[in-house]
Amino acid sequence: MQQIRIGCCGFPVARQKYRERFSVVEINSSFYQPPRPATAEKWAKEAPSSFQFSVKAWQVITHPASSSTYRRMTATVPEKKKPHLGHFQDTEEVWEASSATLRTARILKAKFVLFQTPSSFYPNANSTRDMYRFFKKIPRGDFLFVWEPRGSWDVRLVRRVCQDLELLNGMDPLLKVQNQDFKFQTSRSGLYYFRLHGAYENRRIVYRHGYTDEELKRLAQVCEGMRVYVFFNNATMWQDAQRFQKIITL
Repeated sequence: MQQIRIGCCGFPVARQKYRERFSVVEINSSFYQPPRPATAEKWAKEAPSSFQFSVKAWQVITHPASSSTYRRMTATVPEKKKPHLGHFQDTEEVWEASSATLRTARILKAKFVLFQTPSSFYPNANSTRDMYRFFKKIPRGDFLFVWEPRGSWDVRLVRRVCQDLELLNGMDPLLKVQNQDFKFQTSRSGLYYFRLHGAYENRRIVYRHGYTDEELKRLAQVCEGMRVYVFFNNATMWQDAQRFQKIITL
């Protein structure tokens, strides 16, 4: 049975206006720094019961302190703590960040928690060891955990890790269709989680890319018959998400 929910990564417009168009949002700002509990409570209170949230996990869990994304973090990280951040390390800092992420997700009654790993988190024995330990230890509650790897992870290894750790694979389906056998990517739960970042040039994301009608129609074909959440994360995500919504309702 086809069920497609469409949303954006963050609120590109006022929240009330956004909720008039879409019934789900991925909270992207929580990656840089989790919101204050009072802020998350406000978001939860003003949203109707049918509205769903996904929360992107704090970068302290996944990204080392050398990542450029820390420039947008409001808190200052002491030098002595920097080696303890990111890559699912078994450190006090990572577990505190996990608790903060889950607190936000619980307040919002989120359906998903997304863990995005950087290209520096490449597939080797240390990475997989730390990742397996992390996901076997973290309390899941009612959340569905999503993993979006960047870098040189082989599609077969990603599938095996997701199956072992009961994770959904967050992916850009247009990139998968173009470069790999998409049908190989199966979801045990029958649910899929797509993130549309824009175009790719020389393995770099071009967020300013606006999707063409042809690309959106191809995306609709990929989603046909699926239970899938589709989140747009490019510069024109507000416009593209609405255009895609019209396409799938034709």
